[in-house]
Amino acid sequence: MRKKKNSIQSIDLHGIRHKEALELVHKTLNECSEKGSFSLTIITGNSTVLQERIFTEYLENSIFTYFIPSWNMGQIIVENIVL
Repeated sequence: MRKKKNSIQSIDLHGIRHKEALELVHKTLNECSEKGSFSLTIITGNSTVLQERIFTEYLENSIFTYFIPSWNMGQIIVENIVL
């Protein structure tokens, strides 16, 4: 049996308008989930509005685990573990 490698990556949404940023998050989450287990850091900066939209539009009703780390409030870490 072949083990799948965890993929750790990030996307930086600084300087991108919310519509384009949300499209990039959607595309990246789809690509990551097709590959199996992953850890994705979404860098949002200080935009709580963008963070809230990412939560409500993509993460709240998904299978992904996510959190805002206390050491950097300007990012969201999204993970999915496939056994």
